[in-house]
Amino acid sequence: MISIYEFKPRFQRMLLPIVDRLYRMNITPNQVTIAACFLSVLLGIMFYLNHESILVYIILPIFLFIRMAMNAIDGVLAKKYNMQTSLGKFLNELTDVISDAALFLPFMLLAEGAEITVIIFILFSLTSEMAGVIAETVSGERRYDGPMGKSDRAFLIGLLSVLIALGLPVDPYLWIIFLAASLMIVLNIFKRIKNGLEVNM
Repeated sequence: MISIYEFKPRFQRMLLPIVDRLYRMNITPNQVTIAACFLSVLLGIMFYLNHESILVYIILPIFLFIRMAMNAIDGVLAKKYNMQTSLGKFLNELTDVISDAALFLPFMLLAEGAEITVIIFILFSLTSEMAGVIAETVSGERRYDGPMGKSDRAFLIGLLSVLIALGLPVDPYLWIIFLAASLMIVLNIFKRIKNGLEVNM
């Protein structure tokens, strides 16, 4: 099944001019990573406090794209200019799950009566990333298998935000959408474990 992650190499090449400029400005990959997390938490709080404002649902998909770019930039910056650090690996994994939780949790306010489906979606998202990290300790290769990997989840949340901003009646169907997405994440967890084990054989 196709995942948006498969387009990452092309996306990274498009960001090279920005990466080079940041390097000349003495910006480190860890600074980019922390900034992305800080902005995610800030927007998550704003989303939670203003979930009835259309402006939030206009800002959210734009920011999710920017965050995706920042997540790509820190990795390219680290590899291209040999700025990889052990701390960077911790920050990269931890800030991703913190950012996801901050941005996804406010959807509980929209899925009234079915808040548990949003929690399930978030828990499976965290488990998926954990499976990818554990695969690296087992096989030496970080797994990003889809469907519904990190980029796919960002796209889904961005799409839902756009539909809400357009005034479409998405709320009654959120529980179905989050449950369906959660089932897809279960599949990617299985694939990450399976492929991680196969690489080690």
